[in-house]
Amino acid sequence: MGAVAAMQRNDAAQAAPGAQPARLRVEEVSLRYRTPEGGTFSALEKVSFEVPDQQFAVIVGPSGCGKSSLLYLTAGLAEPTEGDIYVGGQRVEGPGADRGMVFQSYTLFPWLTVRENIEFGLKRRGLPAAERREIVDYYLDEVGLARFAGNYPKQLSGGMMQRVAIARALANDPQILLMDEPFGALDSQTRMQMQKLLLRVWDHSKKTVVFVTHDIDEAILLGDRVYVMGARPGRIKRILDVPIERPRSLDMVMDRGFIDMKREILGLLHDDLEEAH
Repeated sequence: MGAVAAMQRNDAAQAAPGAQPARLRVEEVSLRYRTPEGGTFSALEKVSFEVPDQQFAVIVGPSGCGKSSLLYLTAGLAEPTEGDIYVGGQRVEGPGADRGMVFQSYTLFPWLTVRENIEFGLKRRGLPAAERREIVDYYLDEVGLARFAGNYPKQLSGGMMQRVAIARALANDPQILLMDEPFGALDSQTRMQMQKLLLRVWDHSKKTVVFVTHDIDEAILLGDRVYVMGARPGRIKRILDVPIERPRSLDMVMDRGFIDMKREILGLLHDDLEEAH
């Protein structure tokens, strides 16, 4: 486990107190579009927040509030109209290996096997074959797909494809993992299985995660902190710490703390809908 252990030691060094600023820092970010009528639409307006190192941050909000846009800006797949985003103290100026991205749609390379998909970024970085094999084997075990290493994406279920996508992103050892409603297209049973898997994998890796969802139960189950967004224009309305200890389980939805927090988030989202009308 030499290569993976080295990666984890490096993460631990980076996480030492005072060694790093906030893993993600968003400063006064606005995103505006030109409309066909010649006007301007504000998708995001003066959004500012920080995500500490190793935190599992979840962003929730109504449809059209700019949740996914904010994630794409952080990934460097789009540029803000105003403001700056920093990952590990470095200003985001385009895509980079320091950010791993998992989308809702299945983005695997169909002509590559499961193993080859996970290995793709490692090959591009020029890692030796033995080191690549060790890292890929580790993440195949982590996501429970060792038996399917030689399969192609078309031979996998939706949940299995998202397991590969998560393994591929983590294998590149990013500073931060960005997840855009990765379980949104899955049926409820598979979604619960994937939530349990993600909690376990995150507990092992302790990567900083920014996870976008419209599912409040999912947000509270997964997150250390929930960032509630409002729409028109997109903005951060409230930042809430999840008052439930880890490890988490799916039956915690009956806990008093869970119910109270869900009620608070629902109230914030309801208030936003009232303001919109």
